Amino acid sequence: MKIGIISDTHNNWANFKKVLDWMNKNDVEEVLHCGDIQTQEMIDNSQKLFNGNITFAKGNGDFNLEIPEVVEKEIAKKKIAFCHFPEVAKKLAQSGKFDLVFYGHTHRPWDEKIDGCHMVNPGELAGQFNKPTFAVYNTETENLELKILEKI
Repeated sequence: MKIGIISDTHNNWANFKKVLDWMNKNDVEEVLHCGDIQTQEMIDNSQKLFNGNITFAKGNGDFNLEIPEVVEKEIAKKKIAFCHFPEVAKKLAQSGKFDLVFYGHTHRPWDEKIDGCHMVNPGELAGQFNKPTFAVYNTETENLELKILEKI
């Protein structure tokens, strides 16, 4: 199963839509958004467009959104947590409870192992400070790919 990991869209619907279209065409079944969505309209539009399931975590730019700050899920026998802040992600990774922890906030892609847990930041989708990026994780092969939006 393929999981898409996104963060920091900051209301950039054009980039978010392009990624969701790509994910629909490339058999991504689940999307995890690590925060800074910014509006309920972005959530509603993305859920209408994406063929699979999208789950959102709250970022510091999501003032009026009623979504959790930390989400824990089991997907294809992988224990996963995701959030917005790197400090929270690190504590989750160190807890020993998860195979994968995803986070955002820094707007920079990052991939590391902490105490056997794979901790990943997919970068930013908004393109505010860096090129827009997202990640795709394959639960069967355990392969993680960073995707650059302008190259898809």
